[in-house]
Amino acid sequence: MIRCVRIWTGDDQNSHVEEGFLDLEPGARGDLLSGRLGTTHASFQETKSGGTFEWHTAPTRQLVITLSGTLDFQTRGGRHFTLRPGDILLAEDTTGGGHTWRLVDDQPWRRLYVVLAPGQPVPFRRA
Repeated sequence: MIRCVRIWTGDDQNSHVEEGFLDLEPGARGDLLSGRLGTTHASFQETKSGGTFEWHTAPTRQLVITLSGTLDFQTRGGRHFTLRPGDILLAEDTTGGGHTWRLVDDQPWRRLYVVLAPGQPVPFRRA
């Protein structure tokens, strides 16, 4: 299982969080895999250790794959969650009050943004 945290905007215009994983199917050689996901583009970004980003929303519906760094995210409702290397954030809070994050270890946050094609389903399953 690949850990995935979904963050989205609720009817109250606040960001909400649910933890889960990507639902993978059996594949060749005993591997687990998803189907192909439609995307528009991907890009890498790095923030030096100690970095933070105040209240903001996701610029678009995207997967954010953490390669290094440990982060504390917070919603305006006070919900905290942690992302570690290997975790995926399904960012769908493109409107509303948004979220904030801060690096909590001495590593830079290296990540891969994968922008999803409009209407593309993601095999997210709640834990």
